[in-house]
Amino acid sequence: MKAITLSAGQGKRLMPLTADRPKCLLPVADRTLIEWQIHSLVKNGIDEIVVVLGFMAERVEAVLAKLSIPGVTIRTIHNPFYAVSDNLASCFLVRAEMDRDFVILNGDTVSEPAILGTLLEKASQPITVTIDRKEMYDADDMKVSVDGDRLLDIGKTLTSDVTHGESIGMLAFKGEGPGLFRAAIETAMRRPEGLKLWYLSVIAEIARTGRVGVASIEGLEWGEVDFPADVDGVNALGRRWLASGKG
Repeated sequence: MKAITLSAGQGKRLMPLTADRPKCLLPVADRTLIEWQIHSLVKNGIDEIVVVLGFMAERVEAVLAKLSIPGVTIRTIHNPFYAVSDNLASCFLVRAEMDRDFVILNGDTVSEPAILGTLLEKASQPITVTIDRKEMYDADDMKVSVDGDRLLDIGKTLTSDVTHGESIGMLAFKGEGPGLFRAAIETAMRRPEGLKLWYLSVIAEIARTGRVGVASIEGLEWGEVDFPADVDGVNALGRRWLASGKG
């Protein structure tokens, strides 16, 4: 199975930590963020990994070049528009890679390997969004509205009365899912606002057809790195995973 990780951004909200390195190279315990992602992917049987790069791409490529994992291919694709676009553009540039079942990950999250395993086990729809639940959601959370295991809507502006969880930035595409996503990406990128769209806005559109499901990973651990305050939290997660053998 193939994985695509979207790691083109600098992470300006993390300044000054990302002044001279991209977000995906932030240290988490004894690895970089991208190395944690690759470790989790490999533990779940992923044998082909495509990393979309942008800011300081050569630094990430140098880190990836040092990884030697038998039976696993790691390739990079450069997004030259990373500074003026959002992640839908990265998906557009790698749409040819969506040629079989695959998973996609946001490049700013770390998660214990059991999360991806749960997603792959529960992915019964053409597209499946990994979600978590908590008591309160803030303005930066990518909130979801669901009906059982079916996704109804996804976005940061969902109101509390229709919010049932949040996306953790990990999705699985199976069967007709890759083709549905490719077609929707191409349509969205023809719009004037295409460069500024999140790819999850496309997932919201596909959800209206009833072909997007959700997989809950409540009780498992993950972390997102958006602000300097998040760094301590993900480092604590990494140390705990290493100590417990989850890492």
